[in-house]
This record gives sequence, structure tokens and C-alpha cells, in this order.
Amino acid sequence: MRLDSDGDVLMTGPAIAALRHGPDGVEASRVDLLAAPPGAGAARLLPGVDEVLVADVPWSGYHPPAPDAEPLLALVETVRAGRYDEVVVFTSYHQSAMPMALIARLAGVPRVVAATDDYPGSLLDVRHRRPGNPDGTGGEHEVVASLGLVVTSGRTIPADPRMALRHPLPELPADLLAELGDDLAAGRVVVVHPGASVPARAPDPAVAAAAVAALDAEGWRVVVTGGPGEVDLTARVSAGRPRVVDAAGRTSFGQLATLLEAAAVVLVGNTGPAHLAAAVGTPVASWFSAVMPVERWVPFGVPVVVLGDLSAPCRLTRAQVCPVAGHPCLDVAPQKVLDAVEALATGKVPVPPPSAPLPPQGDVRPGAEQAL
Repeated sequence: MRLDSDGDVLMTGPAIAALRHGPDGVEASRVDLLAAPPGAGAARLLPGVDEVLVADVPWSGYHPPAPDAEPLLALVETVRAGRYDEVVVFTSYHQSAMPMALIARLAGVPRVVAATDDYPGSLLDVRHRRPGNPDGTGGEHEVVASLGLVVTSGRTIPADPRMALRHPLPELPADLLAELGDDLAAGRVVVVHPGASVPARAPDPAVAAAAVAALDAEGWRVVVTGGPGEVDLTARVSAGRPRVVDAAGRTSFGQLATLLEAAAVVLVGNTGPAHLAAAVGTPVASWFSAVMPVERWVPFGVPVVVLGDLSAPCRLTRAQVCPVAGHPCLDVAPQKVLDAVEALATGKVPVPPPSAPLPPQGDVRPGAEQAL
């Protein structure tokens, strides 16, 4: 279970793949993933997932639904119908796994695994404690943290875990492919994604527009991407420049992955497409808002240049809307963007070494070994 947005689901991908190899060498016959609506697109791209279930719950998401007993009881029955031997609840450090653990228990699942610092009562068979401070600093990257939960569950994980997607990826729309022409094959395309699932993590449109203008003037073929609800934003950022391609609403999530894979560099905030770029191995110039701890959410396993003031007054507030006038942490000068893109495109930024999870820091309740 990972009830979050696309980026969070993608970062959980290596851990979900590792669940296939059960404790004591038992191979799972089926691995299903329960995702929230904003993460379902990413869930369907993960290798090793047999079926994606979707639920909208009141304790997760930027716009969570109001509490309602009927859909929650329906979710209990959905989990019960799956006849699962085990449920593993993945969360970020600031989220609670207990609501989903309760759903799993009510559905009769015999083994429930999650990370929590709270007393779980009888809700968990395997309890993992993540390292780090309450403000999010001093902890592990989200990819590594999820793998740590898998280790605590009794499984082994790869020494060099990397994010991955199902292949083959879907082809780009013919009109977009024709518009880009030879620039895509020549490696001269930079994708700029100016929006974000949470407003505080996106640059001001004027900052993004200045970056696009500078990249265009430098000779890069710029593609500005966004969802169907971001067409006004991408039109403003594209600023009527004839060589800049506005691709908002023109790709599925899978086709966006195809476009990002073909790009030389992706310029994006701390949001889903940053992690989609990492999953296809493309370097990222990251407008990273100070509201979140960078060590947990920076794109994983690819060359990255972090753009932004991580010491800004909004630091570690987890604010969804920037609490500081002018959004100063992401007021990045165009020249800094150009320098970052050039360094990434020419291989001057190395691939970071893989990070391994710390040894298990959990506990197993009596009888858990026999629960499967």
C-alpha cells in the first residue's frame, strides 16, 4: 500500500519489486499495489506489480476526501477479497501507517508490516523504525527508507537498487514527435516542467519563463510539459517563443516517461516528473523548495544539480503554499539554470553512489514468522 502521489509511488518501486522475494525464500505468487488516484498512473508503470487497486482516503493527499464510512468499509472488503497473506504499508516519515494497518487487520490479513514510531498495539506483526529527526533531517532517502522496511520484513534487497519502469514505454504522440523533429535524436531537448502537485514546490511562473527563454536563446530545444489542468501555466511559461514546444495535456503519464527518457536534461521542481526522469535515467536540474528535506526527496540514482536556496525562511516547514512573500527559495537566476543544464548534459555531474539501507531497526511480534 502506498497512498501518495506519482513521485512517492515511483520512489517506492524498488521496494515493491523486492517484496516478490518473500521471507525464507518464499516467492510471492502475486504482488498487488493499492494506490491513491494521484499515484495510480505511476503504479501502473512499475515492474513487478500484478494489479493496481485505487482508493481515495481521508488521511492522505493534497485534497483528501471527507471521512465517510461507506468507502472505507468498501476498502476493507476489497482487501478481504484479495485473500492477501501479507500487507506492507509504505509511508513517508511524516505520515502514519496506522490507518492502513487497521484496514488490513479488519480485512483479516494475517501479517501486517509498516514503519512507525507510535505504539501499534495489535495492528502490526513487523514494526520498522526509520532513522532521522522529527523535522525530516538526518534520515534516509525515500527510496532507501522503503527498502529498509523490506529488510525489516525479512527479505533481501539488491546491493545497487535503482528505480525502474515497465518497458517498452508507449510511443510519443505522432504530432509531438513530428514537432520535435531531429532535435530529439540529436540530444538537444531539455524538458521543463514548471508545475508541481503542491504549490510551494513549484517556481514562480516568471522564474520558469525566464529559464525557458534563456535555454531557448542558448540553442536548446525546449519542451514545456504539464497536465491538462496546467495549460494556462505552460502557455505563460512558453511565452509565445516559436521554437518552444508546449506539450501540456498532450501525453499520458507513460508517454511523458518516454519524452523524459529521450531528453538530455529535465528541469523540474520537487514533484512527480522529477522522479519519473530519475526512473528513466535522465539527469535532473532540480528546482528544490526548502520546505522539504532535500536528502529525502532529491531525484535518486541520476546526476542532479539542486537549484534553490535551501536555507530560506520556509526551510523544513512542509508548507503546501509558500509562507514567504515572493517564494525566494526558488528565485533562481537563468544563468544558474544554464550552467546546471550544461554541466548535466556534458556529463560533468557524476552519478551518485548507491545508498544502502541501515540494518533492520524493527521488531517482530510473537508468531509473526508463522504468519505467512
